[in-house]
Amino acid sequence: MGFATVVSVALLFMSCNDNYQRVGEEALPNLVPQGVAKNFTLTYTEALKEMGTQDSAESRVIVVLTSPLNENYENLKFKHQIFPKGLQIDFYDEQNRKSVILADYAMVYSATKLIDLQGNVVLESHDGKKLETSQLYWDRSANWIFTEHEFTYTNPEDQTVMDGEGMDFNRDFTFFNAHKTFGLMTINDE
Repeated sequence: MGFATVVSVALLFMSCNDNYQRVGEEALPNLVPQGVAKNFTLTYTEALKEMGTQDSAESRVIVVLTSPLNENYENLKFKHQIFPKGLQIDFYDEQNRKSVILADYAMVYSATKLIDLQGNVVLESHDGKKLETSQLYWDRSANWIFTEHEFTYTNPEDQTVMDGEGMDFNRDFTFFNAHKTFGLMTINDE
C-alpha cells in the first residue's frame, strides 16, 4: 500500500506543468533601457563661485565618465546606468590634478550616488599611487572609495607594495584603511 501511494504521488508531481500565461502586474518586467549611447562621455562641472539666476561664471571639471557603451535605465523604479563594455572615470582635485579609475564593467546608481566598478579595476592617483582589485565602490556623495576584495596597493613615493583584502579611503588617497594585509610588504625605513 505504501509503495503504491509513493508512486502515485511521484507521478502526480511529475505530470504537473506550469502552463499559466503571466500577464499584467504579475508578468516579469521587460527591462528595456530608455536610452543607449555609444562612445559615451559625461562631464560633471561645478561653478567656481555661487551664481545668481542671471549670472554666468567660470566652472571647473570635477569628473569625466567615458565608455564605449552606456545603457540608461533611469526609467525604472530603481534608477541606474550600466556600462557593459567598461568605464573610465577621470576625476580632478582642487588643483586640477587628474586621477583615473578603469574598470571592465560598471553600474551607476542614481538614487544612492554609488558607482559599482567590476573586473580589472585599476585606480591611479595623480601622484602615481595605484590600487588594483576586482571590484571597487565609489560613494560620490561622501567621496569615499572602498572594496572588500583582494587588492594590491603600490605607492611609488614610499616605494611600498601592499597586498590585502578590504580597503577604504578618501578620493584623494590622503587617508586609507586596509582591513587585512598579507604577503610581503616592503617598507622604506628612512
